[in-house]
Parts: sequence; C-alpha cells; structure tokens
Amino acid sequence: MSQFFSAARRLLALLAVAAVLGQPPAFGWGDSGHMLINRVAVQKLPATMPAFLRQAVDRIQYLGPEPDRWRERSELALKAAQEPDHFIDLERVSWMEKFPPTRYEFYRALYDRRAQAKENADDLLPEKVGLQPYITMEIYDRLKVAFREYRRLQAEKKPTQAVEQNIVFYAGWLGHYVADAAQPLHTTIHFNGWVGDNPNAYTTARDFHGKFEATFVNDNLARLPIADLVTPPVRLQDPFADYIRFLRQSHALVEKTYQLDKAGGFAGAGTPESIEFVRRRMATGCQMLLNLWYTAWLESEKPVPRPS
Repeated sequence: MSQFFSAARRLLALLAVAAVLGQPPAFGWGDSGHMLINRVAVQKLPATMPAFLRQAVDRIQYLGPEPDRWRERSELALKAAQEPDHFIDLERVSWMEKFPPTRYEFYRALYDRRAQAKENADDLLPEKVGLQPYITMEIYDRLKVAFREYRRLQAEKKPTQAVEQNIVFYAGWLGHYVADAAQPLHTTIHFNGWVGDNPNAYTTARDFHGKFEATFVNDNLARLPIADLVTPPVRLQDPFADYIRFLRQSHALVEKTYQLDKAGGFAGAGTPESIEFVRRRMATGCQMLLNLWYTAWLESEKPVPRPS
C-alpha cells in the first residue's frame, strides 16, 4: 500500500501547485485508480490472448497513470500538446449528430462551426472542446498494428520481443484514456465545479475534480474492488461508435456525480451509494479497455486491404 500513499502525497503536491497557478487539475482517477483499472483488465484477459501480455501485469499497471506524468510545466511543449487528449466537453458539440472518424475532420467541423458563431467562438477551438475519443482510437489502432506485426513475426518464426514491448506499452497507454472517459467529469464543461446557471446549488469549488477522483479514491481504495464487476471481453463491431456511446453514457452521469457530492458522498468515507457509483464507473472503464484490447487482437488477424 506504500505506493498508493506515495501517489496520494504526489497528487496533493500537484493540486497545491495547480491552485497557485490558478489552473484546475484534471487527473482521471489519480495514480491508484488508473493502476487498479489497468491491473484488473490484464487479470481478466482470456487465455486465447498472447501469454506475454497476460504476464505483463506490473508493467501495464504502472503505465496506467503515464499520460498524467506528461503534464508538468517543466515539459511545456509536451503538456500543451496532449492536454486536450484527456477530456471532451460534450456540451460544446451537442450540435454534432455524428462525430467524424478522424482528428483532422473533427478540427475542420469545429472551425467551420466557429466561423459561424455569434459569441463565445473560442469555446469551439479543438483545445477547448477536447480530443478524448481521437487519441483513444489512435492508440487502439497502434495496438492493432502491433498485434498484426506480432502475428507476422510468429508465423515467420522470427523474434517477437521488440514488438511485444510495443504491445505492452500501447495497451497500458490506452488504459489511461479509457479510464478517463469513464469518469463523468472528463466529458463536461462542469469538470471542476458547476459553471453557469446553478438552480440546484451544486458545488462550484475549484478543487472538486481532484477531491472526487483522486482524494476520495485514494482514501477508500480498499473499499473499491472492481474485479467482480468485470466480465469476459466481447468483440466490438464498431470500436469508434461504441466508444462515442461509452462517452455519452458517462456524460449522462455528470449531474449524478454532483448530486452525490451534495449529499456528502465524496467526503471522508462517503456513502454506500457513492462508493458503489465510483466502483461501477471504474469497472465500466476497465470493461471497455478489456473489450478494446480483445477487439484489437481479433482484428489484427485480418489481412490489410490492398488497393486494387
């Protein structure tokens, strides 16, 4: 448990720095929550998937918080480039009936809409809206390519150690963003205290995000088992559409998150309802991650289509 206490101390230090700089943090589940989600996903891998991946529990667990390690001001270019990958404010794109399949098509749609906006046009900048589904699908594709290369090398009876390392890294990296998406506050403009009209008097505190996903989770980790809620993986027929649906389901729970807070659900030991809420959100993220890994493995068996 010492690693979790160390993670908690590190997070509190980061929160203090963020408060001084006037920038609210947005760390999904804190280190311990991300590590838990990645670890359980590996433990639930079926025997039909490669043994080296099923044996990489420690490495994949460690990689769960990796993108949050890229968010220090000492590495400003890295921090700025990947900040929007952790979230998407779905309220800002409520007009978008169907998400474009690629990042740059999404940019163009936002800029077209921004050109027509009468006010608050900058709210439609990609870095303000967030790019969460795109980084997730890009890493998923990397994983699928690496699995395909692993299959090729195996078939040719060549060494696979190098591509195995890539697969483990991509799997762990992917876990971070899928876990972020299961956290409702990563899908909303209300990511760190309610903004705008507030008839239900929800908290507007600028430390709410960290209080919910990190402090509460760290303090109650022993009461948040998720393995019993995670079932064997299923093959996704349309990973991008399924992932957008997953994000929307998470977003539907934004107000519930604030209601639980208002009832004292994220203070101290919380309430039975808040514990179960967090447990199920983390398990839902773990399930989607497992499904994506499994789908990437199965899809990697297909030959690459060649131009006719």
